[in-house]
Amino acid sequence: MNKVLYRVLRDLHLYLGLFVSPFVLVFAFSVFFLVHAWLPKASPAGAARVATDLVVDPRLEQLSGRPLIDALRPTLDGAGVRGEVGWVQHVASEKRYIIPVSVPGLITTVVLDVEKRQASIEERNTGLADALVMLHKSPGPHLVGMRMNWGFMRVWWWLSDATVYLLLFTTVSGIYLWYVLRADRKPGLVLLIAGAVSFLSIVYALIY
Repeated sequence: MNKVLYRVLRDLHLYLGLFVSPFVLVFAFSVFFLVHAWLPKASPAGAARVATDLVVDPRLEQLSGRPLIDALRPTLDGAGVRGEVGWVQHVASEKRYIIPVSVPGLITTVVLDVEKRQASIEERNTGLADALVMLHKSPGPHLVGMRMNWGFMRVWWWLSDATVYLLLFTTVSGIYLWYVLRADRKPGLVLLIAGAVSFLSIVYALIY
């Protein structure tokens, strides 16, 4: 056994595992709320406020998708609204845009009147459980071209990717460290086989 390799992998396994553990806890706790639907009801929306004299891009009606969100960002900044913009609804007959903006634990609904250059803004607290679920689902496979349009959410995207890679590393390095410790081989092998059998049984039950 290469002692230098063993020490390097042991230290990386320990310290990288400690670094990634808070992110793993976020994903783990949020699974309980997703699977068991323990989401408490969101609090009622607060009183709406109105923001006036907003900067409105004249090209809005010609835009859709991510270009539309990018064009709306200066308007939202002017209204003091920050967060991840969801699916924007355009009510063409009234020249209005309904814009949902989310941050973990808070949903803000902005109704923009293009002609008057003003917006009605309503905030609703959704609580810690919903905040964890939002982080768990983001990034996700839906609306890929539109999502991750808020700077903090893009950072979370990168950290989520890093969590996956670090988990793969700690898993592989953990198996290696287990293998080279002769005293732990037998109980480790039993647990490894038990885990594999449990996983395959669940897969079989879901498929058949």
